[in-house]
Amino acid sequence: MSQGATPEGTERYAGKFKEIAAEGHFRKAQGLTFSSLGVGTYLGQPTDSIDASYAAALVEAGLAGFNVFDTAINYRFQRSERNVGTALKVLANKGLARDEFVVCTKGGYLTPDGAMPADANRYFFDEYIQRGVFTAKEVAGGCHCMATRFLENQLNRSLKNLGVSCIDVYYLHNPETQLGELPRAEFLNRVRQAFEFLESAVAAGKIQFYGMATWNGFRQEAKAADSLFLNELEKVARDIAGDAHHFRFVQLPYNLAMTEALTLGNQTVNGQPRTMMEAAGDLGLTLVGSASLLQGQLSQNLPAFVAEALGLHNDLERALQFARSSPGITTALVGMSRTSHVEANAKLVGVKPAGIEEFSKLFERGESA
Repeated sequence: MSQGATPEGTERYAGKFKEIAAEGHFRKAQGLTFSSLGVGTYLGQPTDSIDASYAAALVEAGLAGFNVFDTAINYRFQRSERNVGTALKVLANKGLARDEFVVCTKGGYLTPDGAMPADANRYFFDEYIQRGVFTAKEVAGGCHCMATRFLENQLNRSLKNLGVSCIDVYYLHNPETQLGELPRAEFLNRVRQAFEFLESAVAAGKIQFYGMATWNGFRQEAKAADSLFLNELEKVARDIAGDAHHFRFVQLPYNLAMTEALTLGNQTVNGQPRTMMEAAGDLGLTLVGSASLLQGQLSQNLPAFVAEALGLHNDLERALQFARSSPGITTALVGMSRTSHVEANAKLVGVKPAGIEEFSKLFERGESA
């Protein structure tokens, strides 16, 4: 059995915070226990000092009641993955085992290693094309690839960067990038090949689940050229592996400024129009919200009606409370590159998520505002 997050481990983690965690801070999804807020690792320069800051923040987060760590191989040129790996080692020495944490990463974007090379084209040619990892035809938009050999190469690098034998959720990163230049049938064919590989990676014990981490794909009108449809993608996974498929996670931006997952009926399940939250519920998929603070833009100057509806001490807490309290979101991700971010966000561990009543107040007021 590969050592990733386990039902027992994640429950044991939640149990360590039973004195301080409010009801609803920990949630169950796909058999595991998730914290309502998770650590994002996207922003920041690729420098040693930011590396040290991220590693310290991740350790602090693990000690504060956050057990979801989210990264991607291309974040800060592979450094963010390594920072997560460093933090997991430190946390293990402090008595918090690997099986207590849900570790998520993403593959799909071409990325250099550690820093931008003087000649990026040369680097990718030598490192990937020369070695037969991908062909130029398999790259979309000059930056994105879902070819099986490339995903295998990236997954193995991610395992090494993270210092783990199993990644809990492995996302295809912004696959909608490819719809800019591929007909949908060809895109779905590439998705099928990627899913077949990812199912084989589950069988090999290298990942537990896979999914799609998206930016625009699930947030636009159904008629947009690069829209993604959950029923179509879930069907691909189901055709490959039946009910036992492991396509179980979707990450998409969700915050006070980007509420489409809750409000836009751009999906269809069994012929019925559905929002992303409804569609995910219907299909047994777990939604993870990204950009909860929209890279800091929602941490201040929110309209007064938000404070009236959600209470709390400041706009940062209100924005996070909104993102993690929506009934369809299991974990809301927020970038935490400094221990001071963790301290501010950890105040919510002891606060109950907003209920339907506060939510309705928010939307009634929002519509009349």
